[in-house]
Amino acid sequence: MSSLTHFDEQGRSRMVDVTGKNDTVREAVAEGYIKMSPETLDMLIEGKMAKGRNVFEVARVAAVMAVKKTSDIIPMCHPLLITGVDVYFEPDKENSLVNIQVKAKLAGKTGIEMEALTGVSVAALTIYDMCKAVDKNMVIGDIRLMKKSGGKSGTFIREE
Repeated sequence: MSSLTHFDEQGRSRMVDVTGKNDTVREAVAEGYIKMSPETLDMLIEGKMAKGRNVFEVARVAAVMAVKKTSDIIPMCHPLLITGVDVYFEPDKENSLVNIQVKAKLAGKTGIEMEALTGVSVAALTIYDMCKAVDKNMVIGDIRLMKKSGGKSGTFIREE
């Protein structure tokens, strides 16, 4: 495993200097889920939440905003010029959850994994916020990087 790049030789935190790196097309895909009661999932799918009929669209916008603002909340992340974000929701009635996927893309000097992971997290938190009046037992889980491409380290694909 390589050394931690966000610390210098004296152990002080730092933002990694990417000045000398070349721009490359970089993409990342992150996933996670929010588990809820079957009744809550039905209400969500049917657009019957008191805070809004289309919770998924509010969560989609929240995810896109989170991707764009990641450097404002994760201290060592670089501000990035995001060129694309796609957000997908897949209700799973059998397991009473909603799978969330965020794909993010840019052409730049540093990766976009943190942005995709932040997007998934904020989408799940937004769904929680909009559904908590009927279900405070919801669980957000398994947020993880599924794939990343571009840059010096090349392609990563999670093997599950």
